[in-house]
Amino acid sequence: MKKLVIVGGGFADLWAAMAAAREIDLAGREIDRAGQGVEITLVSRDPFLTLRPRLYERDPESLRTPLAPVLEPLGIELTLGTVTAIDHQSHRIETAEAVFDYDRLILAAGSVRHAPPILGLKEHAWNIDDYPSAVALDRHLAASVAIKTVVIIGGGFTGLELACEMRSRIAVHGGAAVASAARVMLIEKADVVGPTLGVNPRPAIEAALSTAGVEVRLATRVMRIERDAVMLSDGENIATETAIVTVGQRANPLCETLPAPRDALGRLMVDAELRVEDISDIYATGDVAHARTDDENVALMSCQHALTMGKVAGYNAARDLLGLELTPYRQERYVTCLDLGPWGAVYTEGWDRQITMTPTEAKTRKREINRRSIYPPQGDRAALLAASVLD
Repeated sequence: MKKLVIVGGGFADLWAAMAAAREIDLAGREIDRAGQGVEITLVSRDPFLTLRPRLYERDPESLRTPLAPVLEPLGIELTLGTVTAIDHQSHRIETAEAVFDYDRLILAAGSVRHAPPILGLKEHAWNIDDYPSAVALDRHLAASVAIKTVVIIGGGFTGLELACEMRSRIAVHGGAAVASAARVMLIEKADVVGPTLGVNPRPAIEAALSTAGVEVRLATRVMRIERDAVMLSDGENIATETAIVTVGQRANPLCETLPAPRDALGRLMVDAELRVEDISDIYATGDVAHARTDDENVALMSCQHALTMGKVAGYNAARDLLGLELTPYRQERYVTCLDLGPWGAVYTEGWDRQITMTPTEAKTRKREINRRSIYPPQGDRAALLAASVLD
């Protein structure tokens, strides 16, 4: 019995497991005749898929879904644990509780927060990078019913969505009057909001921030965070107990344990089939992989890319074990759908981000993505296999 082990717990590894199971299922009769089955094990730190792209929303405790109804119908074993070491020479991974041998490994361990060097950040700042952190922030908002000021650090994708949603989150706990009276500030070190999103969506973003009553400070840095204040680079002190950091994403440190090239974000360099450079029996996918979507662009740390990359990694790892032809990862169509709170949303197509929908249409599309498209089927083997087909 050959062993395919997948390390993760997010979108890329779950869809990798599903795609691998489909390829093994398609080759099932031939495998049985040869007596060479493939066993799939998914190692995850908890039994849930956290809907990380939605953690800017209210009620974060509802934003995760169990893995078992996806994995059990496909015969995939779920093992709980945090992988602490990868021995690529011995084909072995370790958790605190167990050691696993593998014939092929898919590393989809995701990204972690790589906080900027701000004094007091670790002690006093909040974030929404993972489920526990998002829940902790929500409980803080609930405990601070008369909250007066929220400072959001970082005007990128996450910071913008959180800023536009913040009054709604305050209102859940403190009511509409408290939410309306609150001061919501967005701090961005660049001289424009959404600096990585390009010029085309910017007028929409600025209009949405105005509608949401968000005070924007550009070309400004946070120098220090205290329990009840934030000091800005211009010397101003902002009284607040709610400073939220939305910047500083980096590949999981597990990547650093492998003797392979990495990019500036710590992501492993991979070939067209998503095999780690210099280690052909390990595949990397999702936020830990530096992979080209086409001849010019590299995949972002995003759910959009993780889903397709996960499928390709699972497809290729399974077929590699079965001695079948692999397929290159390509994802030439790129879209952006940015939730901008009560104003609506902005939907763009292409890497130059041309707006192709009205705010209302884009909002409907965003809700469809967040509430349906990113969820895998559950409990139905046929539906799971059908969903695993490469696009």
